[in-house]
Amino acid sequence: MIPTLVDAELVLDAKAELGEGPVWDPRAACLYFVDILRGLVHQYNPATGTLRSYQIGQSVGAVALTERDGLVLAVRDGFARLDLSTGRTTIVAEVERDRPDRRMNDGKCDAAGRFWAGTMALDERPRAGALYRLDCDGRVTTMLRDVTISNGLDWTDDGQTMYFIDSAAQSVDAFDFDPASGSISNRRPFVRIAPGKGTPDGLTLDKENYVWVSLWRGRAVHRYSPDGTLDSIVHLPVSHPTSCAFGGHELRDLYITTAAIGLSPRERDRQPMAGGLFRCDAGVAGRPAHRFGG
Repeated sequence: MIPTLVDAELVLDAKAELGEGPVWDPRAACLYFVDILRGLVHQYNPATGTLRSYQIGQSVGAVALTERDGLVLAVRDGFARLDLSTGRTTIVAEVERDRPDRRMNDGKCDAAGRFWAGTMALDERPRAGALYRLDCDGRVTTMLRDVTISNGLDWTDDGQTMYFIDSAAQSVDAFDFDPASGSISNRRPFVRIAPGKGTPDGLTLDKENYVWVSLWRGRAVHRYSPDGTLDSIVHLPVSHPTSCAFGGHELRDLYITTAAIGLSPRERDRQPMAGGLFRCDAGVAGRPAHRFGG
């Protein structure tokens, strides 16, 4: 099977150093995403082309919608809430706050409203991170240890499978998932990425349970069928796609965050759109993001 080829266009020259974690809010018709190391949460309104930014005061790896006003965040010190009206951040649960050599990275909510996010060492040393689950009552559970770069995750519609990326493994892995308890088991490879194709980073699932994977240094996002077959390739004019999420009318726009970090001065000159927010017509609908709290 020959993969379908699609090009993405720049919709916002965000100039992010490390853009990540896009999530679409259908109620406000806007996209949230982060600039991790600058500690910024961005709110992008595609109807007006405007951007509002919140300074968190520490690195922020991921955001999730909530049932009430505001967002829940995965920040350097753990999990926090952001009041969008005041910009005030409140820590909900501390995670590895005594380890300043680590930070939180990518995260997402499951269908029961539990927020999952993982950590990594700032120097990316092997097996220094972990994957955590923040329950709706504020309790935190360690779900995986010995993680190097905790990254993208998502769940199938039936709630039976969770996909997860530890970027250093060059693999998208699948777990059996228990929706009631939030437990995971039976880890196995779903797709292995050849190093020359890039490093797997963020991911999302569409309405057909196909898996979209952003490839760091790969200039692309790949769509894989549920059996692991490469179905489509989205090309980007920058080398560091980081994550992707569906948004817009009927959730048919695929938004892609990117990064400029790690580029040499010459590479930055050659990639003036690095760190921008991109979009393409995915040709298929996505699914609404789950909200923290159920």
